[in-house]
Amino acid sequence: MSYPFSTFYEMAVHHAKVRGKKTALFIDKEKVSYSELLDKADRFAGYLHHYGIKEGDRVALFLRNSVEFVVSLIAISKIGAIIVPINTFLKEDELSYILEDSGAVFVIASVIYEKVVHTGCGKELSKHIVWEGDPEKSDTRNIRFADALKKNYIIKTAKQSIQDIAVLIYTSGTTGKPKGAMLSYKNIFSNSKSGIMCAHITSKDKSIVFLPMFHSFTLSIGVVLMLYVGGSIVIIKSLQPFANIFKQTLLKKVTIFFAIPDVYNALVKAKLPWYFMWFNSIRLFVSGAAALQEKTLINMSQKFKRANLLEGYGLSESGPAVCINPPEKTKIKSVGPAMAGYEIKIVDDNLVELPMGEIGDIICCGDNIMKGYWERPEATEETIINGWLLTGDMGYMDEDGYLYIVDRKKDLIISKGINIYPREIEEYVDRFEGVKVSAVVGAFDEQCGEIPVAYIELEDGITSINEGELKKYLREHLANYKLPKYIYIIESLPKNATGKVLKRVLKQQLLEVFGENPC
Repeated sequence: MSYPFSTFYEMAVHHAKVRGKKTALFIDKEKVSYSELLDKADRFAGYLHHYGIKEGDRVALFLRNSVEFVVSLIAISKIGAIIVPINTFLKEDELSYILEDSGAVFVIASVIYEKVVHTGCGKELSKHIVWEGDPEKSDTRNIRFADALKKNYIIKTAKQSIQDIAVLIYTSGTTGKPKGAMLSYKNIFSNSKSGIMCAHITSKDKSIVFLPMFHSFTLSIGVVLMLYVGGSIVIIKSLQPFANIFKQTLLKKVTIFFAIPDVYNALVKAKLPWYFMWFNSIRLFVSGAAALQEKTLINMSQKFKRANLLEGYGLSESGPAVCINPPEKTKIKSVGPAMAGYEIKIVDDNLVELPMGEIGDIICCGDNIMKGYWERPEATEETIINGWLLTGDMGYMDEDGYLYIVDRKKDLIISKGINIYPREIEEYVDRFEGVKVSAVVGAFDEQCGEIPVAYIELEDGITSINEGELKKYLREHLANYKLPKYIYIIESLPKNATGKVLKRVLKQQLLEVFGENPC
């Protein structure tokens, strides 16, 4: 593929010239045009450079959704430094780990995280902190973002290639310590260009961004893609109150709604006012970061008849998008075909391609595949082979090239030599009345090797379900060897910031309570 821009800054310069007065960002009652966005970025880049940030340095963002987040992306790009967006749900030690691992010397943070930032940064891990908001503590490292923009240091734009590292996205750490995925401008722009082609997005579209901007899905698809096409972004600082999301969607005439499955699960149950259902401008709902339940897809299509819900698939290491259901032909249970310019294969353990319909490892290649893991060459070599990314997921493809995710390879349960895919069991458990969401993990068993164990989170207001009826229901739909041997009702499943269940936490709970055997 060819690309019109090499960096985020070059993209901002282009749109400032072509669409100067057009609103790029909406936030509350504030509007920021493309010209104003570039001016803010130029001023902030000058400030960062004045305080010693140079090409190749890592700059950490510990920010809530804000204009400052977008300005920082463009400003850091102008200098030629590398952006390190950090999960704002992390605690002090976790923040320290990423700052140290990435070698970030500068932090841009929101004051609502002031305690975590001051403790997590320490005196050694950051030369300077710029605050979105007014910090309570004051020291020589602190300055308000608004004050930084008052400076007007003139600097030259760094000479960069589209192949240069733009962002270090730290993996969620569901299986251990997070690793920094090195995403180049090309990786991210390929997601923009391919996404625009697959979902028919134009400069007339407006997206609403209430998911955290630090996440690869929101950053690449919700933010950069919309700026790439010259559209507009409605920024929501906080999920609370949730009613504000619907208010802004209606008032700003949002056409593309990005969310995760938990949001859509809530949306199908929400009693939305008639005027929202009648006057909203949404044409596309896009879901990412975790798997959608079949019942959610069906209920959404029945509730919002003028819009399509598109489920996609990807991972941080792929920019993150790999495939998506096109609006003209969506398939329930599938995450769609490979996006334009990408390839997907299903292979066995020896990386030999399998026939259509057979379950195997999912590998993919294209301009979206990361350059590698930051300072981890061995992990990179294990994950990228001859340009193909080993996703760690298992699935199969149909005759139309649509991909169906079966499970994470690491979550596979092997009982008496037979493969059991937890996601298949979860899909049936989730359909049972009163079940909100479930997670199935494997537990050690002397006779079988492993057995499936189900954890269930109930619908709001439901305190119990008939376990005997659930088991009877499952026996009607699943082979006996797939039936969960133990079922635990828990208040809430452990999840990461994007709603993905942390199965390693559930497995650890089994070990702590029962040892190797849940009996």
